[in-house]
Amino acid sequence: MDLTSPKIIKELFAKHSAKPSKRLGQNFLIDKRVLEKIIDVADIKPNETILEVGPGIGTLTQKLAAKAGKVIAIEKDRKMINILKETLTDYKNIEVINADILNYQLSTTNYKLIANIPYYLTSALIRKFLECQNPPTEMILMIQKEVAQRICAKPPNISLLAVAVQFYANTRIMFYVSKNCFWPSPKIDSAIIKIEPIKKYSVPADLFFKIVKAGFSQPRKQLASNLQKYLKLDRAQVETWLVKNKINPTQRAETLSVDQWVELVSSL
Repeated sequence: MDLTSPKIIKELFAKHSAKPSKRLGQNFLIDKRVLEKIIDVADIKPNETILEVGPGIGTLTQKLAAKAGKVIAIEKDRKMINILKETLTDYKNIEVINADILNYQLSTTNYKLIANIPYYLTSALIRKFLECQNPPTEMILMIQKEVAQRICAKPPNISLLAVAVQFYANTRIMFYVSKNCFWPSPKIDSAIIKIEPIKKYSVPADLFFKIVKAGFSQPRKQLASNLQKYLKLDRAQVETWLVKNKINPTQRAETLSVDQWVELVSSL
């Protein structure tokens, strides 16, 4: 069964009285070359466990199962579960679980996370797996192109999202995927991003994010003004603190690197 064929996909949906959900951001990959590129990027070993979020009809799941020791596929949509029972019936190393990934507690260690996720889920899912007790060895995510670019951004145009992800991990855009590679076709292009969790910094995360969020509280305002207002500090103290760390008080938060934020927090 060719799961990259729109005709086959439509037949599966008709058979199971289902249709793609706009609310859940369901767009199904129909380009075989993109599938193979994702598998190449993931570099799956025969003994590895793969956690796949949003397997849909199982197109990528089949490819993952052919390479990995085990695939755990988490699917929120009950109607997709019924389709997966049909498309994955020949694979014995796949466990399909009907659950919301944000509420699912994974006990597995030493695994890779692979997911095609809609915009509304992106930040929450990345945060969940970067901050959990047993983060994946790496995440291979298909997300909106602009969001991927934001996550991987550097100063002078770094965002709060980029700082948050890069505090915990190395990030890299692997390749872009045209909206024409999906059925139904979304309105914008996607990107495959690799996120590799790594312990880079020793500062307390809660203090780090308290200060960073204060700095980004009003992104168009000067850094000193934001830190003074939201941390309730004396203006002179804030300016001295920034200058001590070779940061101009008139700079904006988007101009600071993650390393600079860490140094700032360390010197508080």
